[in-house]
Amino acid sequence: MYAVIETGGKQYSVNVGDVLKVEKLDKPEGEKLTFSAIFVNENGSIKVGKKAESVKVIAEIVSHGKADKILVSTYRPKKRTKRKYGHRQPYTEIKIIEIK
Repeated sequence: MYAVIETGGKQYSVNVGDVLKVEKLDKPEGEKLTFSAIFVNENGSIKVGKKAESVKVIAEIVSHGKADKILVSTYRPKKRTKRKYGHRQPYTEIKIIEIK
């Protein structure tokens, strides 16, 4: 059985026991979250839309962190302009406990 959930403007396909990194959530570590499913596949039986909204996905926050740094540079020819900077995207790591 797997489900598709939406958080942070992105959709994730999840199974029980999966650990995934999602956009940062302002909740403390150890707190349990409930997501409503968008799509559910249960032994070949597919639920989509309003039928899938009754299925709840329960997850627990494992940790918070920052992703690896990416370097971004800009350059304008003939203008003597260069710029280089980095960015680290914050994330929340969650573990899927139950799909019911």
